Amino acid sequence: MTDNMQRFKMPSLILLTLAISVASCNKTETYAEKKARESEQIQDFISERNIKVIKLDEFLKDTITDNPEEGPDKTLNEYVLFPENGVYMQIVRRGEGTALDDGETRLFNVRFLEYNIATGDTIDMSLHTNDSEVVKCTRTGSYYTAVLLPGSRMARYGNSVPSGWLVPMPFITPGFVYNGLNASKIKIIVPHDQGTTTAMNAVQPYYYELIITSQKK
Repeated sequence: MTDNMQRFKMPSLILLTLAISVASCNKTETYAEKKARESEQIQDFISERNIKVIKLDEFLKDTITDNPEEGPDKTLNEYVLFPENGVYMQIVRRGEGTALDDGETRLFNVRFLEYNIATGDTIDMSLHTNDSEVVKCTRTGSYYTAVLLPGSRMARYGNSVPSGWLVPMPFITPGFVYNGLNASKIKIIVPHDQGTTTAMNAVQPYYYELIITSQKK
């Protein structure tokens, strides 16, 4: 009788083990599932902020995004979607300086708000402080590269600059003064693959507000 009981118990244990294993596998998200979740998080953020998304060809006609701060139409909150990388951008202020010339390297002071859309956490805020990060940016044709110089952000992320931060560069003209219209101000929604290493690893989208000024030579 004991032998018979063992014969019946063994398959039950095997089935239980298989069930636990399957359940465990089902709890592991695939990269595709994480990307789908990220897309939903971005769309929810857009809806919550009452953002009107405009197409790139529409934006390129005048490179203006209407916004509540500077207008021209302050009733609208427009962001342009760059389909090749999934970045959404609003130019609040273009700035009263000059654009980066082809072949030029320039130092920019960047103050920013960094917000994790997935978790709802503000990671960093230096918009209205004397603290700024220094970014060394180079333009080669239509291609922009940049590195962070030593500072608090470099201590956290290394010297890499999120690719999403470079998307606005062709459209802004940062001046030298932080206050007023002289500085460029941009808002961007950055999917994980255009963001920091932290965003990439977690497959999480981030929102940034950037205030950019040029350093005098």
